[in-house]
Amino acid sequence: MTTRDHAPAGAPCWADLWSSDVDGSRRFYCELFGWEAAEPSPEFGGYFMFVRDGVPVAGGMGPMGDAAPDNRWKPYLASDDITKILELVEAGGGQITVPAMPVADLGFQAVLDDPTGAHVGVWQPGTFAGFTVLGEHGAPSWFEVHTRDHAAAVAFYRSAFGWETAAVADTDEFRYTVLTGPEGDLAGVMDASAFLPAGERSAWSVYWEVDDIDAAVARVGELGGALVLGIDDTPYGRLASMADPAGAPFKLRTSPGA
Repeated sequence: MTTRDHAPAGAPCWADLWSSDVDGSRRFYCELFGWEAAEPSPEFGGYFMFVRDGVPVAGGMGPMGDAAPDNRWKPYLASDDITKILELVEAGGGQITVPAMPVADLGFQAVLDDPTGAHVGVWQPGTFAGFTVLGEHGAPSWFEVHTRDHAAAVAFYRSAFGWETAAVADTDEFRYTVLTGPEGDLAGVMDASAFLPAGERSAWSVYWEVDDIDAAVARVGELGGALVLGIDDTPYGRLASMADPAGAPFKLRTSPGA
């Protein structure tokens, strides 16, 4: 378990869900993880917070204007200077899809596609730093991007976000690089070129920690979600890929030794 006041620069600091079924998503994740769902904020277009033990753990929103929800979780990477980051994003071949904008006094946000097509947000904190607890039941556990171009993705996050990286493995069977920082490993980049289905874009994944992954997977099914892949025993814990009732993919993890 990690408790922090703020995320290191470049590290995942927040995640939110863009859902086509807001009421269903609020019920599903609250019943699965024991979260509470705060009331949607008219000031922010109906955006709302999921709260765990009285502390914000994730965000959620429904349709925004003419844009249709993509039913995906989107991580945000922390930034000390969002303007500079976005300049580096464009210089590195990324595409800014939502330019930097203030969110009251909470901070500044932007959204981009990396050069391999993965969608990710950027957050420069003001009064809101993002989630502050990782690795406990119902809290974020890990983040990784599955990409069709591993080398390009690693180079991009190094140049745009200042990542310091270490290769975990570098073979055609398993190619994986991690972002390292003062808290240890913070996120991963996986070469998914061999298994991403045709037409599926590179994408970020959010893992949520659970005390008992077998029980959590069963509960997902009871609540109308589905097991997509797993349960797998790995050196990094027990892992499972899931989909919520609206089809949004997410992952479960029980960390080693938990």
